[in-house]
Amino acid sequence: MYANRVLSGMRPTGSLHLGHYHGVLKNWVNLQHEYECLFFVADWHALTTHYDTPEVIQDNVWEMVIDWLAAGVDPSQATLFIQSQVPEHAELHLLLSMITPLGWLERVPTYKDQQEKLSEKDLSTYGFLGYPLLQSADILIYRANQVPVGEDQVPHIEFTREMARRFNHLYGREPGFEQKAAAAVKKMGSKKARLYEELRTRYQEQGVDEALESAQALLNEQQNLSLGDRERLFGYLEGGGKMILAEPQALLTAASRMPGLDGQKMSKSYNNTISLREDADSVTKKIRTMPTDPARVRRTDPGSPEKCPVWQLHLVYSSEEVQTWVRAGCTSAGIGCLECKQPVIEGVLKEQEPMRERARMYQESPSLVRNLIADGCEKARDLARETMRDVREAMGLRYD
Repeated sequence: MYANRVLSGMRPTGSLHLGHYHGVLKNWVNLQHEYECLFFVADWHALTTHYDTPEVIQDNVWEMVIDWLAAGVDPSQATLFIQSQVPEHAELHLLLSMITPLGWLERVPTYKDQQEKLSEKDLSTYGFLGYPLLQSADILIYRANQVPVGEDQVPHIEFTREMARRFNHLYGREPGFEQKAAAAVKKMGSKKARLYEELRTRYQEQGVDEALESAQALLNEQQNLSLGDRERLFGYLEGGGKMILAEPQALLTAASRMPGLDGQKMSKSYNNTISLREDADSVTKKIRTMPTDPARVRRTDPGSPEKCPVWQLHLVYSSEEVQTWVRAGCTSAGIGCLECKQPVIEGVLKEQEPMRERARMYQESPSLVRNLIADGCEKARDLARETMRDVREAMGLRYD
């Protein structure tokens, strides 16, 4: 019904590390060439858990945006913006809260899980309870139909789909809907109108999903239909009312467990990270002092790569040839641990080099970053205003 649009955001909680790059940013860089993409700084979301330390958020915002640009996210290919600079997010969140059953929020799997993990913080706030709804507003305000997430985030997308269905059910039932839909069908021309009706009948009477997809594609091709008529015909197709808010799909991303310096998943909470733009000397020192297989007390002791955190980094950064060399040298004590670490150091530095180079321009000219974000915020607001116009009208809140 709407543009093939991807939306994704990230909370500004500090400088990004290589785990963020392999887990999220590499995927963003690929997606920006395939879809219309919107990537946003989720600063309001940061307040749900850091409401008592807001002073760290602003600095983190700009450093994180530079990290995105350093990783290869291209502002000429994707729209980059800050959540709080598009107030329509908050308006839609408020309006959706009027129709959201409390139980829907309490059953989101991550709600109790995060409360337990962050037990040192007081999270008995509406902001924390309602963050899945704000997340839904973030998606629905842009009528994004693709949201890149891992398996653990799929329940959030399903919650968003339920919110879109509930809103459309409550507010898409306009008076005279079927008559208006029939009039809109005629505007397609006799041939395409007949095809639409055939596909609609096949889907509603026989449940043929291919017929639904073909009819949706047919509607997307129509240039002479207003947005209101499109909404009616998409809703009419599935037997409902106007489709005001689009239901998103989860765009599943492959799980990426970027190992940290201790062999666990790279995470700030484990203090085992390498920052995206970390100084080369610091990176070298961190890797050279990494723990290794405890069985290798002396240089002449053989080891087992599977018991060594360095091996996990070889699986990310080394070729099969180098991995074979490491395995043979480690198990026979033919190479020392410092020799084993050198290819990893070279691999990490090679990956970081273009990032540091891309970042330099933005570090030297902070106004450049602020200007491109200002442009992105304006583009995002244009899209958000369009959605909110329809939402307000549906809820009886338009007075112009």
